[in-house]
Amino acid sequence: MATSYPQIVLFGDSIFQGVVELVNGFSFQAALQSKVLRRYDVINRGLSGYNTSNALAVLPQVFSAPGPGVPKIEYLFILLGANDACVPLPTNHQHVPLDKYKINLQRIITHPTIAAHKPKIFLITPPPLDEIRITELDLASGHPSATRHAKISASYSEAVRQVVAENPGVTLVDLWKAIMDTAIAKTPTFNPNGPPLGYPEGQRGYLEHLLPDGLHLSSESYRIFYALVSSFVDSNDEARVLPEWRLAPWLEEDAYLRG
Repeated sequence: MATSYPQIVLFGDSIFQGVVELVNGFSFQAALQSKVLRRYDVINRGLSGYNTSNALAVLPQVFSAPGPGVPKIEYLFILLGANDACVPLPTNHQHVPLDKYKINLQRIITHPTIAAHKPKIFLITPPPLDEIRITELDLASGHPSATRHAKISASYSEAVRQVVAENPGVTLVDLWKAIMDTAIAKTPTFNPNGPPLGYPEGQRGYLEHLLPDGLHLSSESYRIFYALVSSFVDSNDEARVLPEWRLAPWLEEDAYLRG
């Protein structure tokens, strides 16, 4: 049977779907695959527009139970919630209530198919939301109001932290904090006693550069995201699936060529 490489699986919504793109000379997925080349395959299962209920429904189509010819999932990074946090509107039906969102996350990380692989599981907080920009674009697209609110979205990120706290075997990747900390640090006019960045009563600040459409990540944000994720992935270059070339096997008829 052919040798299979263990996998790093990126499971989520459009934010993970977008890591394959090369923007301003950087691709999150290419950088991660380069780091783990010959040791892991990086598998992208980002599904634009999906919420946790959608993700649960298709989970049996995304993950196979361990068995002959099925690569082991070594690392599983899960990023869902930006769509669950949508406001219920006649023009948008992605909303999942906060309590159901937490239940769905729990069901995903404990799903029997996933548990059978015994992966290292990482739950990622959805990034911050720039409601100022989102409102502009949503109104221009024909929605009666903003499809997302910064305060509501932040509560879904907090829910991820709570689910991680309730599951000792799961690791938190706080993308919300990393991006917001960067935005605050690069916004000289930010007042810590005033409204948070991206809130309607406040200012966009450097979120303008980190979340160009108010929701999705810029290349700078993807670099921040990559630094978070890659820090959890081992970089032992000696642990290759197939041996280093000096130790590679030879065909019997070529054995005489070995040094």
